[in-house]
Amino acid sequence: MRTYRELFRTPEYTPLFTAASAQVAASTVSGLALGTLVYGATGSPLLSALSMFGSSFAQVLGATVLLSAADRLPPRAAMTALALVHCAGTAALAVPGLPLWAVFAVVLGMGLAASLGGGVRFGLLNEILPRDGYLLGRSVLSMSVGVQQIVGFVAGGVLVTALSPRGTLLAGAGLYLVAAAVARWGLTGRPPRAQGRPSPAETWRVNRVLWSSGLRRRLYLALWVPNGLIVGCESLYVAYDPPHAGLLFACAAAGMLAGDTLLGRFVPSWWRERLSAPLRLLLAAPYLVFLLRPSLPVALAAVMLASAGYSASLLLQERLMSVTPEEMSGQALGLQSSGVLTMQGVGAAIAGAVAQTTSAPAAMGAMAVASVVVTLALAPGLRPGPAAEVRPGTVTGVGGLRRTGPLGTRRGRG
Repeated sequence: MRTYRELFRTPEYTPLFTAASAQVAASTVSGLALGTLVYGATGSPLLSALSMFGSSFAQVLGATVLLSAADRLPPRAAMTALALVHCAGTAALAVPGLPLWAVFAVVLGMGLAASLGGGVRFGLLNEILPRDGYLLGRSVLSMSVGVQQIVGFVAGGVLVTALSPRGTLLAGAGLYLVAAAVARWGLTGRPPRAQGRPSPAETWRVNRVLWSSGLRRRLYLALWVPNGLIVGCESLYVAYDPPHAGLLFACAAAGMLAGDTLLGRFVPSWWRERLSAPLRLLLAAPYLVFLLRPSLPVALAAVMLASAGYSASLLLQERLMSVTPEEMSGQALGLQSSGVLTMQGVGAAIAGAVAQTTSAPAAMGAMAVASVVVTLALAPGLRPGPAAEVRPGTVTGVGGLRRTGPLGTRRGRG
């Protein structure tokens, strides 16, 4: 599968794409509205930022207690229910006079639910698409995230002005409702991928199995740490150049879109493995130029070039799925997604702390150096090793579970 036409002709891909896009748009619009609302009430930049991005820290808890449900719930029902939970939570945030502690309780609860959403959604994508179509399908979803974030922040700004922050939160709740409706009536009912009841104990058991493989550990670390450190660089755009921060964010999104498009659609499969390591370095290296306080055009070019390196995550996810039993694919991808979001929050916190004692350019350079060091340290263990990888069509025992069919693939900046 090499064309977008083939991809969107695949049954169920279009409704999955539509539901996922509606949720990203809802999250972007409502996040901007909530940040504006909290800042207006408290005057605190920290509380405003935490209201927008603090839910990422709930991913850690979700990854330890909820992820077994990603493979043990019917995907359509789970996607519909999660969208409705976010709809209700976003509507609750719009209630006038809601105490600040209640705002953060709702935000963390929604983050906890979101930790399960990635595993459910990406596990279903793994079932919908054939093996040779997964990378293209995942890249299109990633491209959609970039587009929806750009459009969502612009539309959110307009809506906040025209409707007020609370009115914008209600608009976000409406988008979540649309996502729930598309999931319920656009997707086919499927049985869970694995048997048994979801529980914290089962989540821990499968996480231990996933983490028991040295190759999977290195893949997870390569997906989590370098990306999170570079998101730390992005979190300093406002401190680096307040008047042009929006332009820097737009260029980052454009670079990510370009990388996903080129890798997912135009790069031949035999080239992809050769590009994996260079792309991982490309993600960080251009940020070293910020140590020199470059002119705005140079800074924009560096950000766009670096963000194309996020496409390396497509290749890492594809390889992760090739060494993971299919019964665990949803939890494996949920763990990957939760780890990415958690490390983004950690990276932003570290970058902010470094910038507080030095400067934004120095902190961006330091985060870039750290990302390069981690990438180089992990590189030897990520070289292709056929004997260690699960091949399509084989039967392999892992932690008491067995696989009997072809494997799928995966990606993610966040």
